[in-house]
Amino acid sequence: MIKKSLAALTLVLTLSPLVGAHAQRAREVVPVVQPGGDIPKHYSPESEGTDYERRVVMVPMRDGVKLQTIIIVPKGATNAPILMDRTPYNATARSTRSTSTRMVNALPFENEQFVKNGYIIVWQDTRGKFGSEGDYTMIMPVAGPLNKTGVDHSTDAYDTIDWLVNKANLPESNGRVGMIGSSYEGYTTAMALLNPHPALRAAAPESPIIDGWMGDDWFHYGAFRQLMLGFVAMQSGEKGFAASPSHGGGDDYDVFREAGSAGDWARARGFDQLPAFKRVIANPEYSANWSGQGVDKLLAANPSDVPTLWVHPIWDQEDGYGAIRSFEALRAAGKTGNNHLILGPWSHSQVNRATGGRSLGPLNWDGDTVEHYWKRMVLPFFNEHLKDGPPSNMPVATVYNTGEDRWEKLTTWPLACEKGCPSPLTPIYLAADGGLGFQAGPAGSDSYVSDPAKPVPFLPRPFSMQRSVYTPEWPTWLVSDQRSVDGRPDVMTYRSEVLTAPVRVSGAPIAEILARTTGTDGDFVVKVIDVFPQESASNPTMGGYQLAIALDIFRGRYRDSFSDPSPIPAGKVQKYKFRLPTVNHVFQPGHRIMIQVQSSLFPLYDRNPQTYVPNIFNAKKGDYKAATITLERGANGSKVWLPVVPVDQSAAMAR
Repeated sequence: MIKKSLAALTLVLTLSPLVGAHAQRAREVVPVVQPGGDIPKHYSPESEGTDYERRVVMVPMRDGVKLQTIIIVPKGATNAPILMDRTPYNATARSTRSTSTRMVNALPFENEQFVKNGYIIVWQDTRGKFGSEGDYTMIMPVAGPLNKTGVDHSTDAYDTIDWLVNKANLPESNGRVGMIGSSYEGYTTAMALLNPHPALRAAAPESPIIDGWMGDDWFHYGAFRQLMLGFVAMQSGEKGFAASPSHGGGDDYDVFREAGSAGDWARARGFDQLPAFKRVIANPEYSANWSGQGVDKLLAANPSDVPTLWVHPIWDQEDGYGAIRSFEALRAAGKTGNNHLILGPWSHSQVNRATGGRSLGPLNWDGDTVEHYWKRMVLPFFNEHLKDGPPSNMPVATVYNTGEDRWEKLTTWPLACEKGCPSPLTPIYLAADGGLGFQAGPAGSDSYVSDPAKPVPFLPRPFSMQRSVYTPEWPTWLVSDQRSVDGRPDVMTYRSEVLTAPVRVSGAPIAEILARTTGTDGDFVVKVIDVFPQESASNPTMGGYQLAIALDIFRGRYRDSFSDPSPIPAGKVQKYKFRLPTVNHVFQPGHRIMIQVQSSLFPLYDRNPQTYVPNIFNAKKGDYKAATITLERGANGSKVWLPVVPVDQSAAMAR
């Protein structure tokens, strides 16, 4: 026992200097909180085993502002082309599908085919958003009267490309750049075509925002798309994504109707803090604020030689105006060799979704149209111009025939129009007893009551977007069954006899409504509809389906001038003539052609009070009054000019 105690004492004495030193170190506390905190300036979760390198750089613009630019380079790349997308939607998030070690899986679906073909991929935050410096302006106008800064999306694209093709900055590139993007990213792509950098060799604006008043995002011919208000808040409320206000109810129909005007709804939710919103409500007409931003006009005045694919979804529920109008404007300006159109059977930005190219709502296609788009159209086109690949042989127009379920390559587009096309437009007339025909009937009229207290819903109720338009119903609402409103006393329906032969329409229908109203303002919604046979054994869902192939809205105060509105003279016939979205469709034998006319499409579009007020955003509840609308029929009455094409002629135009 004594021996054990002595041994223990000896061990303690031996270790005591070490124990003391350890205790001393333990007392030296290192602060947990260090300068700069735990978040580094840059972090990437990719491991060392990746087949690519991700670089985050701040690229200087001509005014000294630096834009965050994410460059993803395949390891071992040499002489590689560059594909760039400029986005206000967070370049870091947009460029990341996963944290995979393989570049093809790490980047988003829309980059997939380019990654497989050795491209360097570039994503950039636009000025003032997310990681970029500078001030953000929603849909920033080109430098000039509306923008005195001297910089815009065109100059920023030029300066970025200039930096990228400098071998000192990106030695792996071949000095050629292509740009692509959808929606707002389509707008930044289109803007790069104004005074383009010589290294910009190809572009593909998909569903670009081109004219926000005429038919993209904010207005359609003066009718305000109030369900886009949440997007305004999300984009302009802060540098990242701001919170959008709740709609505050279970049915947007009730929420917006009870709020009064779109301006009242927005102001009650703090939108008057947002400069972007204040610009919108201060310019309800087509003022210089809007027309000066019309990119199609700017492009036509300054046409480039950059080979361009204008990508236009047929049922684009957000930006169904810009691509087709830019294509037409540039070709009218003489740029016929380098501008091409793709007209696909899609909703807005559907081409950027990995799944879904085989259908749209109830419509099923023969094959994956999105896969076809990327592999057989876009990639060969970019390879031709950025890699000296084989000729892509892109025709003037590659359009989907939505009635015969197939792609067509055409040597001209459109096939029918008011003038300068292979075929003229053909009128189809509203007739008595809800009839519709290519021969005008006797003069007559039909009346309905449009009541702002009971507007026609654009989708069956209840419908709630809560904070933004991005709900499951939103992408497919344009192909929703119009039987949901057929039969309402305020929806006038006209249908043809059952067709005994196919009728092909290829171009843009034009509505020409001759009408009287007891009010002093009013809207007109016109729909061109394919009515399917009542019986469909192979696809019962489509039995009797009323498929709108084209529809739009027109605000009556702009019937004489988009920039100078005027009251409608009560009780006097007025003409409301406006273009509908572009179609390429065949009404099959056994189907019917239908035209529907109504005066509201709510709550997507704000209600017209039907009493003329200087600014509908400021309309009071007492201004909203029912009005009786009378449609005139007969040879000099209401009609829709259809782009009817003889079958033999359309075949001759195809290659």
